[in-house]
This record gives sequence, structure tokens and C-alpha cells, in this order.
Amino acid sequence: MGVTVLRNASVLDSVAGELAEGQTVVIDGGRIADVGPGLSVPDDAVVFDVAGRTVMPGLIDAHTHPAIVDADIFAMAEWSPTYVAARAGRALEGMLARGFTTIRDVGAGEHGLARAVEEGYFTGPRIRYGGKQLSQTGGAGDWRAPSRRVYDDNYYSPAIGVICDGVPEVRRAVREEVRRGAHHIKVYLSGAVDSPSDRVDSTQFSIEELRAIVEEATAANIYVTGHAYTSRAINRGLECGVRCIEHGNLMDSSSIPLFKQYGAFYVPTIVTYYALARKSEAGDLPADIAGKLQDVIHGAIGALEMAHNAGIPIVYGTDLFADTHDQQLQEFVIRSEVQPTADLIRSATSTAAELLRMVGQVGVVAPGAFADLLVVDGNPLEDIRVLTTPERTLKLIMKDGQVYKNEL
Repeated sequence: MGVTVLRNASVLDSVAGELAEGQTVVIDGGRIADVGPGLSVPDDAVVFDVAGRTVMPGLIDAHTHPAIVDADIFAMAEWSPTYVAARAGRALEGMLARGFTTIRDVGAGEHGLARAVEEGYFTGPRIRYGGKQLSQTGGAGDWRAPSRRVYDDNYYSPAIGVICDGVPEVRRAVREEVRRGAHHIKVYLSGAVDSPSDRVDSTQFSIEELRAIVEEATAANIYVTGHAYTSRAINRGLECGVRCIEHGNLMDSSSIPLFKQYGAFYVPTIVTYYALARKSEAGDLPADIAGKLQDVIHGAIGALEMAHNAGIPIVYGTDLFADTHDQQLQEFVIRSEVQPTADLIRSATSTAAELLRMVGQVGVVAPGAFADLLVVDGNPLEDIRVLTTPERTLKLIMKDGQVYKNEL
């Protein structure tokens, strides 16, 4: 791979929230070699004149489920993993086409999917994965029908969770994910909207179990992220060392001091509730799930506003699955009711990189970072909506220095 150059670029500094015009970006070996005005480049370099357009880091979605490929997640758990992988590949391709060059998979995706992308068998973003979500018996990751006793614990079954009860079992479950290369561990701290056997306002796992999960993850130099809706569930997780909270729709002010005390991150996933609401209106959701959806949807914006006003580090995440991935960029529009554009961009670039422990590698246009770059027709700092029409405004997509789209 030779040297590639983007000339006449308006480079977006995602950390400062500023645009620098008249810049040159030099890419060599899949990484950014230099950024600045008037740089000299090799005669044999491949040069793209971006004509003053915005050059920005590739986007990061920190809450994805590309391997949840069907709305009937209970039936999907019985499908062939080969078939599921083929459909997941299609979802990943769509994510890259929307400008997402890195994603965090927080349930169902695993080392095989990440390796398929890394080695070029699937086209898509690089994947930071956690493998199976940890669930207690009867918890949000227990997909068994009420009449079913047996749980298929075959790792390659397309169920997104692993059931573990008691300190020895949760330790083993974490160690299994670590053995498979997990970048984080996902744990259910509360019930979920789409699960059959629990309540949204429940808490899950004992304090002793949660501390053991965090201890094992910390020993492996990875972190724990937790699914939770209420502050009762959130606070238990934060006090046990959980580093990141997903959703948090029913959070109250009691959680804010704990986020600050422990330096924890917050990943609202508001767009998925809007997508589910449309399905509910069309009569496409079971009555119990539709009821739980109503419990959580109305608090989402308020929780985001509270976290933003408190200065909590907020990260972009969507939690979309099956046929809803096409709404992945609408999270920007929803959050723009609360967050300024610079904060929205940070949430999907530099702040997300902090959460993923990839600072300096992704989320920035800077020497040494992966050459994950977007050329955008328009200025996202002035209008975040230019990111939501990739078919029209996204002119170039580059990941690891490889061009996947070029309409310059």
C-alpha cells in the first residue's frame, strides 16, 4: 500500500470542535503519517483533491448488534450460525457505508465476526467485541420460553447471552470471554425491554457476583459495561466498578455523583426506542414488550439532558438490530435536541475512542491514528444533518487507508 494524500482539506478537529482549512492529510501504511498545510508528498503518491470539503474521523457506534439479524430474537437463537453470519455481514457493510469505521459489539458478535472483517472476508467497520452478554437465570439474556428447562450453552448458538449464577460461574463466564479475546464484558444490571421473563425495573446479579465479574475483567485489563435502566440498577453497577452504562432511560440525579466519582461513561441508545415505537404502532410487537417500551421511552431525552448538563462523558450508540440498522444516523438528530453539534461529533469520535481505550488510534485526524477518514460535503459543526444523508453528502470513505467509496 503506497502513500495516499488528501489535498485542500478542511480538517475537523474532533477534540477541539474546530475546522482547519487548507490542510493536507498524508496516509501511509494504513495510518495517518502527517497533517498540515503545504506538506510535500512523494511523486508517486495517489492524490485526492477534496476541494475544501470536510475531512473528519470515521464514526464510532459504541452500542451495536450486527449479529442480531432478525426481529424474532428467540427463533434466531436456534438458527445456523453460518446463516446468521452471512446476514450479519450485510449489516456490517451497511454500517461502513454510513461512515462508521469502528463499532463496539455489545452482544452476539464475537471473534469470528471481527476476524472476518479484519481479514477482508466481510466489508465493514473494525469490531471491538465482548462476546456473550452475562445474564442470570431468568435475566434479560435468558431467552428460554417459560416451558423450556434446557439452555443450549453451545458458544456458537446465535443466542446473545450466557447464563451464569453465583460467583464461581460468573468468574468462569468472564474468563471464557477473555480467552476468546473479548475487548470488554457486557453484563445485565437490570431487565430489558425485549426479554421475556424479567421486569425493566428489576436489578440483576448480586453485589458479590458483580464484584467478581469486574475483578476478573480488571485482571485481564479489560472493562465491564452494564445494561441498566433505573438508578437503582445503575448505582449498584457503578459502585461495583462497572465502567460504562448502556441506556439509563429511567436514571435520576442520584447516579450523577457516582458517574463522576468513578469516571464512568454513558451510552444512551435513544433511536432504538423510536424504531421499536414505530413497530409497536404497527402492531408488530408482543403486548408485554410494547408495555415495557412505554415504561422507558419517555425518560430517554430527560436522562440525556441530565447527563449532558452534568458533564458526564457521553458516547454515541444506537442498539439497533434486524431491519432497523438503516436508522443508525438518526441518533444524531434525536440527540441534537439536547447536545450541541461539537459534543455530538465528539460522542461518535474522540469520546468514543476514550471508552474503547483507543485514544490516538481512532476518532481523530492526527499522525499515528488509523487512516479512518470521511470526506463530507458540508460542515457537520454547523449542521449535524449533513452526516445523516451519506448517499448524498458522504463523498469518500476510507478505513485503514483503503478507500471503500469515492465520489470526489
